[in-house]
Amino acid sequence: MTISEVGLDPYNYDFHEDPYPYYKRLRDEAPLYRNAELGFWALSRHRDVQQGFRNSTTLSNKFGVSLDPASRGPHASKTMSFLAMDDPDHLRLRTLVSKGFTPRRIRELEPRVTEIAVQHLDTMLEMAGTDATVDYVDEFAGKLPMDVISELMGVPGADRVQVRAWADAVMHREDGVTDVPDSAIEASLNLIVYYQEMVKERRKQLSDDLTSALLEAEIDGDRLTDDEIIGFMFLMVIAGNETTTKLLANAAFWGHRNPDQLSRVYDDLERVPLWVEETLRFDTSSQILARTVQGELELYDTVIPDGDVLLLLPGSAHRDERVFDNPDDFVIGREIGSKLMSFGSGAHFCLGAHLARMEARVALAELFKRIRGYEVDEANAVRVHSSNVRGFAHLPISVSHR
Repeated sequence: MTISEVGLDPYNYDFHEDPYPYYKRLRDEAPLYRNAELGFWALSRHRDVQQGFRNSTTLSNKFGVSLDPASRGPHASKTMSFLAMDDPDHLRLRTLVSKGFTPRRIRELEPRVTEIAVQHLDTMLEMAGTDATVDYVDEFAGKLPMDVISELMGVPGADRVQVRAWADAVMHREDGVTDVPDSAIEASLNLIVYYQEMVKERRKQLSDDLTSALLEAEIDGDRLTDDEIIGFMFLMVIAGNETTTKLLANAAFWGHRNPDQLSRVYDDLERVPLWVEETLRFDTSSQILARTVQGELELYDTVIPDGDVLLLLPGSAHRDERVFDNPDDFVIGREIGSKLMSFGSGAHFCLGAHLARMEARVALAELFKRIRGYEVDEANAVRVHSSNVRGFAHLPISVSHR
């Protein structure tokens, strides 16, 4: 496919390298786009994407939020929890989970997140030495988020490397593989069995972790079942682990590409959260989310039939010049506010948004306390090939220590 054609193929490797020229063509020439071959519609303009996120009646989540065939269908909620549900089921489950997954619990987790980040950073920076390059994803960005989730859930320290390996295998795709491979299904089963055992143990002996809090969560006598708890734990692995890994690497990459913007962050670590927000806007991890039309939806004088798949493209919405000035410039500190849709909007707004932001802030601030500069080896950076997330599988860097 060439960019001269107005088109969107979420499996196309050229698109993975740089989706933004494709998005611009869509916004300008086909704001409601139809791909008959892959069987989906897509919305690319900011206003349409935001309204799409907020329309949880006509646009259903119950078949999942991914275009990948193995992830779509009535079974989606088994691994995607309430993200693959509509109300009232969605509201019930989300409200119960919120009893355990509280802002206070996330705040109290921050000192441990800092400890885990420092531990991985010390190892990475030691490996980097003075001249050597080190893989920022392998040694830091790919380790921290899953270890934080394990800390939150109460996975014992001795098991965390194995749990992280399973989580990585769930998301890994070899070149040319578009659907979920057998290795990912096997890793998913291993994780589910592991979490089943954990829940069983906590039923006998509660602890002060999130798993126990979920077991204790109750509203008017209604409690979460074991399967519901395990489904939410699995959602944390899929949605909370991978997207935060990509956020950390995307921040490093675009910081490297925009040294004038980054120089002010070195001088003032209070600007780290602004760096995180601009990364979320400029090159968000979550690029494409699917919905299923319920009933009929009319957009741009076109009726989208019941049961069709509609893709929402927050990655495109964030570059919409109708909403952002100079959207293709990376500007740390620009006004973004409620225009950001990296965590969705409306009823399905990401429950883990505050955790992701806190992790990214802590991770990048701790890194910058230790270094005075870094360079990305772009020639050897490797992008992830995914139909919905954007980021790096490998990001070699060299660092200048403070």
